[in-house]
Amino acid sequence: MTLVTRLLVMISVPLLVACGPAPESKADLQEEENKALVRRAFEALNESSLDVMDEIYDANHVKHTNGITNNVSLKEAKQRDTTLKAFPDYHREIEDMVAEGNKVSVRWTFTGTHKGELMGIPPTGVQVTMTAISIYRITDGKIMEIWQNSDHLGVMQQLGVIPPIGQGEE
Repeated sequence: MTLVTRLLVMISVPLLVACGPAPESKADLQEEENKALVRRAFEALNESSLDVMDEIYDANHVKHTNGITNNVSLKEAKQRDTTLKAFPDYHREIEDMVAEGNKVSVRWTFTGTHKGELMGIPPTGVQVTMTAISIYRITDGKIMEIWQNSDHLGVMQQLGVIPPIGQGEE
């Protein structure tokens, strides 16, 4: 190797290292771990793997859905999960996910075929789609709290229980 080549290598290598990507911060790594936990929760529900929920959710987690706070235990929540019973082909698809600090926000879509009783509504065989946004608060690797807004009215309209807005008005 010539002297010039050696000098170029000696100068170039430190510059390449210095200009490379900055290492991720501890906060960035924690946010990625939190996002992975929420993805795992979605996968567990899609696979009806309710036992995995014990690993993901804190036993005393709180869920706020459309302004209603649900303070039931994880065991009670799993037993009362009527959605999985009413829609056996239940599937939740993550559309967008953003994490900041200990919170993960998810815009997601639910699809399923109404094949079981839902809140007294007999099975209709109708496939429904619902959109929702959920914010998860995570502490020590467990989901502690969820705030969720979801289009339950749209589901009822798709099932024919409630007429679509604008129909039947005079």
